[in-house]
Amino acid sequence: MGAEQVAERFAELYGSEPEGVWAAPGRVNLIGEHTDYNDGFVMPFALPHQAIAAVSRRTDGVLRLHSADIEGGVAQLRLDDLAPQSDAHWTAYPAGVVWALREAGHEITGADVHLSSTVPTGAGLSSSAALEVVIALALNDLYDLGLKRWKLARLCQRAENVYVGAPTGIMDQTASACCEAGHALFLDTRDLSQRQIPFDLAAEGLRLLVVDTQVKHAHSGGEYGKRRAGCEKGAALLGVDALRDVPYAGLDAALARLGDEEEIVRLVRHIVTENHRVEQVVDLLTAGRARAIGPVLTEGHASLRDDFRISCPELDLVVDTALAAGAPGARMTGGGFGGSAIVLTEAADVDTHTKAIEEAFAAAGFTAPRVFEAVPSAGARRLV
Repeated sequence: MGAEQVAERFAELYGSEPEGVWAAPGRVNLIGEHTDYNDGFVMPFALPHQAIAAVSRRTDGVLRLHSADIEGGVAQLRLDDLAPQSDAHWTAYPAGVVWALREAGHEITGADVHLSSTVPTGAGLSSSAALEVVIALALNDLYDLGLKRWKLARLCQRAENVYVGAPTGIMDQTASACCEAGHALFLDTRDLSQRQIPFDLAAEGLRLLVVDTQVKHAHSGGEYGKRRAGCEKGAALLGVDALRDVPYAGLDAALARLGDEEEIVRLVRHIVTENHRVEQVVDLLTAGRARAIGPVLTEGHASLRDDFRISCPELDLVVDTALAAGAPGARMTGGGFGGSAIVLTEAADVDTHTKAIEEAFAAAGFTAPRVFEAVPSAGARRLV
């Protein structure tokens, strides 16, 4: 559904034209998994899939929300009643953004919202962040708040952490808010410094496929929180503010200090080596050597599978099948426990690799995956 259709549906629902229409994309993380809440490095890029919102202001302290993608009528909430973890429905994401803005001292007096999204849910492609960022950008514009994109991302992260109750890092919201077409975003999650890294695979005869395994995951589930708590424990045992502060060259010594804390050793090893892999990919892409990132991606998958232990049979099957078919590299992407994998492939091999993965899933008795090409796209913006 495009901007015009979203605006038309808004008018049908609310009896007037919206004041504007905004879009915010989902994202794929090229490399840098679970490093964001450890003050580390990440490298996402925006997808063409996006959440679109038609929005108008209200002055009566009421928030009305409607989604084209979820059955049900218009949800009506009073702003004064918004409270963290009071809503277990999809409405918690946009309502949480309003709550976070108001808690930060910004005068939001209400809104009418109609939403439509093409970002697959539960696929590890940041459908929730797209929903949050599109609302934040719309309200920032309509209420003339003057907030920078990185600040909107921070507020959206707070909405998800505190209001929704999901312990996510800052990467997803920053990617949706700040990515640029044709680039991957090298983000330092400690200070939010950013570099746009040219990411033109087509120029080297390459493509990047996203394989949605159709295995749903939920960030608010307990396993994600356990990994985060384990990383925090590792940092405390090593006497550092965050695992970002453990140098790659000093990893062996750091692991030796952890003694028999086997689970913590695995978590620390993944985070430190994953930060190093992000830096490797930045250097390779900057040098125009996109094909050479393949083995780095594959190393990242092994680390997520064996050390962080957040892969699943479907994700492993994608990676193993793609590599066996000759792909330069592949790995799971996103929070884990399902979701999507990415496959770096020669342009001429896209159909071959797609077919191989689909046949492997059928032979294993898994639900057929959804495969599409990931094209680095624009970040959040106003459409109308």
